[in-house]
Amino acid sequence: MAASRRVVLDEFGPPEVMKVLTEELPPPGPGEAQIRHTAIGFNFIDIYQRRGRHPHKPPTGLGFEAAGVVEAVGPGVEGVAPGERVATMNAGVGAYADRRNVPAAKLVKLPDSISDEAAATLLFKGLTAQYLLRATHAVQPGELLLVHSAAGGVGQILSRWATALGATVIGTTGSPRKKGAALAAGCVAVVDLNDPDWPQAFLQASGGRKARVVYDAVGKDTLLKSLDCAAPFGLVVSYGSASGPSPAIDPELLGQKGNLFLTRPSVFPHNADEQSLRAHAADLFDAIAKGHVKVDIGQRFTLDHIVEAHRAAEERRVEGAILITP
Repeated sequence: MAASRRVVLDEFGPPEVMKVLTEELPPPGPGEAQIRHTAIGFNFIDIYQRRGRHPHKPPTGLGFEAAGVVEAVGPGVEGVAPGERVATMNAGVGAYADRRNVPAAKLVKLPDSISDEAAATLLFKGLTAQYLLRATHAVQPGELLLVHSAAGGVGQILSRWATALGATVIGTTGSPRKKGAALAAGCVAVVDLNDPDWPQAFLQASGGRKARVVYDAVGKDTLLKSLDCAAPFGLVVSYGSASGPSPAIDPELLGQKGNLFLTRPSVFPHNADEQSLRAHAADLFDAIAKGHVKVDIGQRFTLDHIVEAHRAAEERRVEGAILITP
């Protein structure tokens, strides 16, 4: 048996509840592959899970996204072989580890043009942007989009890719010092969410034009005001809750605000089966190859410093993506 170092939660709570344990990892079972991780992705959903906001009971691992090398495969596995570079983002929790057994059907082979670090920081976030831009709404040239948290990991990818598709993007940030990152990602203007009248600031930046789509990953602090930024018959997409769970919204309010559409999608159902996952990953890899999506690693942490990684994310001290190395 191989040894595996992994992050374990015995209870939910602050970053300090995370522990790094060394355990024996059995050989991969039927349909499984054993992966030696070289790079591990961090996502805000990891914080939500650590706090107990997702339906996982302790003891549990953490993390959804990683890249690495196949070390062994179990009975019945076809399509991946030892020595191949792969990544995954929806094989269940537990990616915060240096080795792991996962269903082989949840793996995506990495082309030579995609580094392990790029895959670990882009797959989850990039596939989130992919469904938001392709499935939730098929973005068209000339459309105006409002992207919250435009300097964050998903926000930068979303802004760059939407701009490449011909859309005009106005972003928001929770810190004035992050404005430069949002502008570099393609936003034509950036609004400070600390301004209580930020919807008015958005309208000033847009010349009075409202957004065809508002992409809201903040939740509690922004969703109601996001409705004021959507054009009549526009779409408000609540795909995250960085500030806390979004408030309940009376359907009558959507009518009053302009016959709006409101949706709460997730990356996992969009990539639930092997064919969808690999097709969407191919679309993402193509966007990376064209330069529409770029990796922007804000800071690196090792597994032994996972507590500090979560603190830095919660305190909004990192611009861009956080990368974890074994």
